[in-house]
Amino acid sequence: MQVARHVVCALSGGVDSAVAALLLRRRGYQVTGVFMKNWDSLDEHGVCTADRDCEDAYRVCQILDIPFHQVSYVKEYWNDVFSDFLSEYEKGRTPNPDIVCNKHIKFSCFFHYAVDNLGADAVATGHYARTSLEDEEVFQQKHIKRPEGLFRNRFEVRNAVKLLQAADSFKDQTFFLSQVSQDALRRTLFPLGGLTKHFVKKIAAENRLHHVLQKKESMGICFVGKRNFENFILQAPRTDHPALYRDLLRTSRVHWIAEEPPAALVRDKMMECHFRFCHQMALVPCVLTLNQDGTVWVTAVKAVRALAPGQFAVFYKGDECLGSGKILRLGPSAYILQKGKSKSRVSTEGPGDGPGSGPGLGPTL
Repeated sequence: MQVARHVVCALSGGVDSAVAALLLRRRGYQVTGVFMKNWDSLDEHGVCTADRDCEDAYRVCQILDIPFHQVSYVKEYWNDVFSDFLSEYEKGRTPNPDIVCNKHIKFSCFFHYAVDNLGADAVATGHYARTSLEDEEVFQQKHIKRPEGLFRNRFEVRNAVKLLQAADSFKDQTFFLSQVSQDALRRTLFPLGGLTKHFVKKIAAENRLHHVLQKKESMGICFVGKRNFENFILQAPRTDHPALYRDLLRTSRVHWIAEEPPAALVRDKMMECHFRFCHQMALVPCVLTLNQDGTVWVTAVKAVRALAPGQFAVFYKGDECLGSGKILRLGPSAYILQKGKSKSRVSTEGPGDGPGSGPGLGPTL
């Protein structure tokens, strides 16, 4: 008789992770729930919201009759996520702590705790995302430490796992998973990847999980960036000043999820794909140009509004999320380009000006 596969599911105290654990239980897996405490925050009544979320997660485990564990990553969160957030903010950049938290906390600290301390065969979360592996293939994965270096994935890892968008395109969360390591992704299940949010709520209602249904969407400290910055950036939608639009940016060294870098980009030094820099924004067609240091130039087919250094440019090819890089530099705005063209026209019409007297506008930032 085959021993039940052990899956450790991250529980936030919300409906998505609760239903993820329920679905894993239904599939016959041995499921353990783990609540991560990453931050100490009080609500308007002075109640610690993390403690309340922990109680809700514990109650989910009681209802599902599965073991419950709590771990604290407050120190790790401060060192790896919030310190970066403050540093970026002080530099005038627009950080995204959600992406950084998934990279360093959920898919590193939690992942290793589940595998090394709890003996997990796989981990699971309530993210709306999919991978290219079937469940049984996930359990067959063995730990593969990837070599360092720009082309570390060219020959060393066979059949790399792809990160794919969820069936519910509106709820898709691959944007926030774009910095997750291949090692963690190979052993991760996303039970909600093929479901809609409406159906997830229906499952919760039919399985005694009403206490998580009554809660608002999870808005922990990971969402500080989205709440304070993204909404601010997207205000004043009627403002269409050319100074807000740019079609060129340069990223940090890109984290490629499945293939580093993609074969087409290595071969041609350029590649067409799509990108977004905010969750749920429409994908923008673009052309990537690979630099020797692993950074890329991103040239959008049309100018994009509200780009800002510190955000992540997340790249897509069809349903696949290829990876992401932090935006470090921006090309000239449409306003500057228009001024340059105007000056160039005046210059060419004036006497005594030779050819090529206009400003250089190429990607030489």
